[in-house]
Amino acid sequence: MEDSLKRRSPEEERRRMEEGRLYLPTDDSIMEEQTGYLELLYDYNETRPHEAERRQELLKKMFAEIGEDCYIEPPFHANWAGHHAHFGRQVYANFNLTLVDDADIYVGDCTMIGPNVTIATAGHPILPELREEAYQYNLPVHIGRNVWLGAGVIVMPGVTIGDNTVIGAGSIVTKDIPANVVAVGNPCRVMREIGDRDKKYYYRDREIDL
Repeated sequence: MEDSLKRRSPEEERRRMEEGRLYLPTDDSIMEEQTGYLELLYDYNETRPHEAERRQELLKKMFAEIGEDCYIEPPFHANWAGHHAHFGRQVYANFNLTLVDDADIYVGDCTMIGPNVTIATAGHPILPELREEAYQYNLPVHIGRNVWLGAGVIVMPGVTIGDNTVIGAGSIVTKDIPANVVAVGNPCRVMREIGDRDKKYYYRDREIDL
């Protein structure tokens, strides 16, 4: 235990952060870099609705990758302002998206994210002595193409969600969810596969009439 509480160099702390090991997010060099991105996030949330070009410019500076025609409705919240987030094209996120993006978050093309969704990569050890020292670990999240996360969904660290899947509103996703299913609940579980009925009805007994 005593060895684990020793202070390390900034380079070693950063390496441990990137490897998913226990590290100290309060390291001065980490916090200095993080604050720079948070300044950009502040600017993004202060933009006015007509400033679409300004928002796109800021997203490109903030995110690790941001595809064409992505739209993130302010207010947007993120530990690193999206610096570790990789969004494909035509990703839409409604109000109050929260990314705990201390590790990488991957979101595929055409994914829709409802209001008040949280995608978290950071965790803390159960052992009280380590939490008292502010230790943290990070696990990446992978969300596939054409996924729909309903309002209030929480995606926990290390989770993968497959392509085309729908996660029902208010669900807490603690484990991997496969592609092409509807999943709901706390903890989130697969309710059914997406199938032939969905080709006929868009909501309950309402038929697709396009």
